[in-house]
This record gives sequence, C-alpha cells and structure tokens, in this order.
Amino acid sequence: MSLVQNVPAFSILLLMLCGIVCLVLPRRAARHLADCAIALVAAASVALLVYFLQGGAAYTYSMGEIGAPFGNELRAGMLEAAVATLFSIVTLLSLMGGRAHLRSDIGRLKVNLYYISTLFLLCSMLALVYTNDIFTAYVFVEINTITACGIVMSKEDGYTLAASMRYFIMSLIGSGLFLISICILYAVTGHLLMSNIQEAVAQLYAQGEYRAPLQVAIALMGVGLSLKSALWPFSSWLPDAHSSASASSSAMLSGLVLKSFIFLMIKIFYRVIGAGIVRTHAVLDLLLVFGILGMVMGSVNALFERDIKRLLAYSSVGQIGYIFCGVGLGTPAGVAAAMVQVAVHATTKAMLFCAAGGLMDASGGSKKFRDIEGAGRRDPYAGVAFIVGTLSMIGIPFFGGFITKLSLVQAAVTVGGWRNLLSILAIIVSTILTAIYYINVLAIIFRAPETAPTKASEKLKEEWKKQVRLDTEYEVAIVLFILLNLAIGLRSDQLMQIITTGLSMFG
Repeated sequence: MSLVQNVPAFSILLLMLCGIVCLVLPRRAARHLADCAIALVAAASVALLVYFLQGGAAYTYSMGEIGAPFGNELRAGMLEAAVATLFSIVTLLSLMGGRAHLRSDIGRLKVNLYYISTLFLLCSMLALVYTNDIFTAYVFVEINTITACGIVMSKEDGYTLAASMRYFIMSLIGSGLFLISICILYAVTGHLLMSNIQEAVAQLYAQGEYRAPLQVAIALMGVGLSLKSALWPFSSWLPDAHSSASASSSAMLSGLVLKSFIFLMIKIFYRVIGAGIVRTHAVLDLLLVFGILGMVMGSVNALFERDIKRLLAYSSVGQIGYIFCGVGLGTPAGVAAAMVQVAVHATTKAMLFCAAGGLMDASGGSKKFRDIEGAGRRDPYAGVAFIVGTLSMIGIPFFGGFITKLSLVQAAVTVGGWRNLLSILAIIVSTILTAIYYINVLAIIFRAPETAPTKASEKLKEEWKKQVRLDTEYEVAIVLFILLNLAIGLRSDQLMQIITTGLSMFG
C-alpha cells in the first residue's frame, strides 16, 4: 500500500487528535492548530484525488487487525477523495471568512470549544464519506449532529439557543429512523460492512425473501436522512438555525453539513442496497416529488424575506431540492447532476453567508434589508461575492449553477413521463424566483440609502467594523471563494468527469 492510500485514516485520526489537544491549549494556539490541521487534511485530500486522477483504483482500508466481516473498514475512490477535498477546503475558508464574527459572537471561554467542535464536525463528515461500515456511519452521524448543534449555540443569545434545540430535536428524529433501518438490515443480513450487506440484500431479493422488512428499511433510511438534510417539508428548523448562527457556522452548516448526509444517502443507495433495487422502490418517487416542491417552496419563502441570512437559509431549502430532484430521478445522470449541485452549492452558499457577514459589518451588525442598503459599496469584497453568487445561483453560463441546471434538465429528458415534465417545470419556476430575490438583494446592497446617514450612525458602523474586523482573513477568504466558484464554473467539464468516473467506481 502506497503512502497516499493512508490519507482517509490519517485525516480522520488527525482531526480527532487535534480536537482533543485543543482542549488544553491557549485560545490562540487552539486556533492555529485547528487551521493547520484542516489545511493539512485538505492538502492530503488533494494528493489522494490526484492519485485517482492518475489511474489509481478504489481500495478498502482495514482499521485494525480484525478483517471482514467483523472489522471496521474505510473505502476510498475518486468520488470520496473529491468530496473530502471539497469539505476540507470549504471548512477552512468558512473559518477564515467568519473569524471576525467569532471574536464578537463567542465568549472567550468558548473559543477552544468552538474549534474542538469544528474539528470533530469535519472529522465526522470525512468519516461519513470514507466509512465502509454502516454502524460506524451511524456513530459519526450522531457526532455530526452534536457538533453541528454546538457550533450553532456557541453564539450567546436566547434566540440561537432555541433554534439549536429545534435543530437538535429534528436531527435526533432523523437519526432514530436511520438507526432503526440499520437494525432491520442487520437482522435480515447479519452484516454491517456495506459491501457484505449489498451481497446479502441482492441474494435475498433474488430469492424473494424478507421483501417487506427490506422495503421498510429503505424507506426509513430515505426519510431519516432526508429529515437531517433539510428536504422540504422537513426543513422548518433550518431558517432559524442557519440565520441565527455566527457567519462561519452558517457557512459550514448550509454548505457542508447537509451535504454530508446527502452523500451518505447516495452511498447507501449505491453501496448498501444496490442501485437496481432502489430504482424499484417508491422512495425515489417521494424524494423526487418533495425535491421538486422544495425547489419551489424554498424560493417562494425566500422571496418574501427581509432578513438577508434568513433569505439565504430559505434559498438553501430550494437548492437542496435540486439535489433530491437529481437523486429521485434514479438514473446515473440524475445522481451525477445531484453531485454537481453538492459541489456548487457547498462553495457558493458558504461564500454568500461569509459575504452576508461582511455586509452586516458594514451596516452596524444588522441583517435587515432596510439597514444594509449600500453595504455592497461599503464592503466591495462582499458586494463582488454576492454578484458571483447570484450569477451562479441563477444559473448564468460560465458559472457553477448553469451546469447543475443543464445536467438536471438532460437527466430529466432521458427519464421521460411525469418525472420529465414536473422536473423541468420546477427548474424553470425556481430559476425565475431565484433570479427575482437575488437580484433584489443586489439592488438593495448597491443602491444609495434613501436617507442620508447621520454622523452618529456612521460612527456606530465604523466602531462596529473595527470591533469585528481585526485582520485581512475575511478579504483573503472571500477572494479565494470567488476564485473557487469561478473555477468550478469555467472547468465544469472536468468536475463532471470526476463525478461520473467516481460514480462508476462507487458501486
């Protein structure tokens, strides 16, 4: 085994170890250790992706001396390496982009705990990406839930605490349904390793045995992970949790955490149940219908918002609908389009939440539309980021959102029937609504305020800006986010090639 093949285990263990060490370090040291650990994991993930791009084959990595079916395993392929790279880079940029808000939102005694939660959050997401054991996936689903709630409630106010509790309760319901499905699968197959379960399930289906329990298990997995992924109508908790959190937390929650559960669902459908069996199950039709409704309803709710962070949160509900629409189509082209949307939304929405933090800084800390008028002029970095994010979310050519919509339309056309008509109609309606509310935001943040600002209000805004902006990390993060978004849009053919090749290695 070559050195680069140790990256999956190295990444998970390094983040876990650094999270423990951060507990006893001074605040500044904990911050630097967290940044260095995440940057190192991102570099290692890039190296693993290059290994697969150069022709490396997918492989399994045994944790410990006990082999299958009792031992724990990791599995790495091109798709896993690409998703791990995406998660690591976006996590690092999200921390950099919202660092100033962490200073003002989080008490001094909670700084170490925040970085511990962030490290364990990324650790859990990478474990969900790489694990080949379904019960290990459940363990890290729970770690993901706890740490995600931790980074939300780290902001010290009552509204955030209430939003965190709603998020926690809804997530636990989803985790419970997922655990029940695992118990059913273990009861009928006797295995926990994904590849072994897939073989047993295929054999049981061929023999016509345990059809009803397997149908129930598939349904519970789909519903449980959909609830955790904020699929409409299970998304009522999302606007409060994402809008009330600090900028870095909102960026990671909306950009990454939801995607880790979606990736786990795709992995289960492909590597645990089997794509052929899942296509015969009604769960795909449910995911498609709710995904289509989410595309429209998320956009409608965003249209009537007058709070920029809640608008971005409702926008995430709509964009998550695109992903489930692709998954619900049940074809390789649909899943590939869904994975493209995972990459596009992770980078774009994280950038928009960080930029929203910059607009708030330039507006005395307010999130209301009436207070952020002209903020794009006062903070040109945030203004440019919002322009790039808007063009991507609408789906303008040469930006990432365009390839998502084009791929979904192409996948829907090949399916035919009612799925074809509903999917294309929802994409058109959602795109129009998205254009309306994002262009409205651009008009607000770039127009001059109707009333001239008083000296007192200007002084307040300047003092607020000095309080939360102490270095250039925010500007660097925004520039890197913009470049990353442009790279995805301009090199979308390479992104699609990585995803399609990775999916062919996935099953």
